[in-house]
Amino acid sequence: MTINKSIYLRASKHDVWEYLTEPDKLAIWFHKPPQALKAGESYEMFGSESGNKLMWGEVLTADPHDLLVYTFTIGPMGDAVSTVIWTLEEVPGGTRLSLLHEGLPMGIAAFDLTLALDKGWDDHIGRMRNDLHETVPA
Repeated sequence: MTINKSIYLRASKHDVWEYLTEPDKLAIWFHKPPQALKAGESYEMFGSESGNKLMWGEVLTADPHDLLVYTFTIGPMGDAVSTVIWTLEEVPGGTRLSLLHEGLPMGIAAFDLTLALDKGWDDHIGRMRNDLHETVPA
């Protein structure tokens, strides 16, 4: 299974990149890692309120301001590992941010997980958009 989303942000690729890789920015819209996401390093992300480890993996590619790729695992996935690919594209007035979440478990039993992740990405990306548009000058 694959989840594919794109949004437009009134922010530079540099600013969007910080929201994808910097702990304090990630904590605003997603989950907080102890350190910035960097290529070749493993990561863990924790709930801002609970402090619980929510996801983990390895950063495969971190091409600043253009491409971020990491493996993605959460408890409900068991031993399954998926891949998240963020692509940033400069457009007039801002950035087009695309998400490709691929390699999700397949089958009827896994469909509820896919639905939950799909909704989760919508919620998380919406928070990123709201914060960027409120805090980053146009």
